[in-house]
Amino acid sequence: MRKSPMRNLVMLTVLLMFSDCQAAEQDRGGATRPNIIFMLSDDQGWGGLSVPMHPDHPLPKENFFQTPSLEVMAARGMRFSAAYAPAPVCSPTRASLITGMSPARLHWTKAAPPVENQKLTEPRLVKNLSPRFTTFAELLQQAGYATAHYGKWHIGGGGPGQHGYDEHDGDTGNEQAFQFIDPNPVDIFGMAVRADKFMENQSKAGKPFFIQLSWNALHASENALYATREKYQRLMRGENEKRINTAAITEDLDTGVGIVFKAIERLGLTENTYMIYMSDNGAGGGKNSLLRGGKGGLWEGGIRVPFLVVGPGIKPNSWCQVPIIGYDLFPTFCEWGRIPTENVPKELEGGSLVSLLTQGGVGEVQRSREELFFHFPHYQNDETPQSAILQGDWKLIKFYEEDQVRLFDLSQDLGERHNLAATNPAQVDQMRRQLEKYLIEIGAQMPTANPAADPDQPVTPPRNQKGKPNRQNQPGKRRPDGKAPQPF
Repeated sequence: MRKSPMRNLVMLTVLLMFSDCQAAEQDRGGATRPNIIFMLSDDQGWGGLSVPMHPDHPLPKENFFQTPSLEVMAARGMRFSAAYAPAPVCSPTRASLITGMSPARLHWTKAAPPVENQKLTEPRLVKNLSPRFTTFAELLQQAGYATAHYGKWHIGGGGPGQHGYDEHDGDTGNEQAFQFIDPNPVDIFGMAVRADKFMENQSKAGKPFFIQLSWNALHASENALYATREKYQRLMRGENEKRINTAAITEDLDTGVGIVFKAIERLGLTENTYMIYMSDNGAGGGKNSLLRGGKGGLWEGGIRVPFLVVGPGIKPNSWCQVPIIGYDLFPTFCEWGRIPTENVPKELEGGSLVSLLTQGGVGEVQRSREELFFHFPHYQNDETPQSAILQGDWKLIKFYEEDQVRLFDLSQDLGERHNLAATNPAQVDQMRRQLEKYLIEIGAQMPTANPAADPDQPVTPPRNQKGKPNRQNQPGKRRPDGKAPQPF
């Protein structure tokens, strides 16, 4: 039967509409959208890799870390020299990353219990991820991504399953680190294998995926592979056991990164997968470290962290020296995942890194505020309550016990050895006012005077800043049959 021109036109229109719907669904659901793998290490300092993190500052001769997989990642992608964790401790950074807001705004600025009997009283914290905050995992999940979280969660709120992750290890904390020893130190290899399987399943299903690998290392560094520890005992003869264990678990962690790399290549996903690696806070680096300070303080050693990105459109072996901060990842993931602007929370404090990544590290990040702010109104290790503001090359730190500020020009003094406050009063005044204004605007909690403090009494908790028994020398848990947990 001969078809009429009108019938042909109707059929053509229907076919075009069906094709448009398929294309729209593909864009929404997203076979064409990139996969994202976000790796977050624990307590790993800026100089904690065998990868230099600044083009003008090579690694010191006494650097014993060996991270060949991360060397490959750096060679294939971009290194960020001025990347900052939102906090100098773990769980506030983790909460900040997943919500896109600063720890100060979240009222979650410390992981450990408060230290009492000090000149100032620390503020009370939330320490539980509220369901009222939309996470980047939820937005990606709603956009059609399969999502997974492996390893350390440490932010409560019911665990990853309540905040956008389809597959996960549960509401885990630091205890996860101590449960696994050789042949699966700190569950590094187990996490990598679970990620491999998840990628394989999503690849077969033609579905984009987001995986967060929150490595438990470098906690429980004494749980490193026996062979790796023996290697560093030989290489670092004369060094203390803690440094030897740290070097060993660092290499084991790098091996886990390599397992994930190989899985991406085996599955043919290299051309459509972004991989990000960073640490949750700085960790110092000993007396020979370029950076001053460490965990629990707002010196560069406590907040400047390694940050590597590899993926499509990123120039190999490239550098970016534009200051970035961990919560810039939220809008970055949204841009990669093509999340509609109206679905993105208006309270986000970060800006997308996509333009920096595609333009060879040149440009700037568009945020609601030009400056970067840090707030740690607590005592930890040898540090007292403090806040900081980073504005271009200038950095100002305010110390609340003494009500004093220190000013540094990081372009000339990355180690923060020369306080320029006395010779730059106008700069100090301007930055101090900006810092105080920001903290007021977001409702940050502040330390308060403690009239009951007794200088003749010891501070509490007495054993360590976390108020927990020191588990540094406790062996990893074993199965009832006496054998070590297996990695697969």
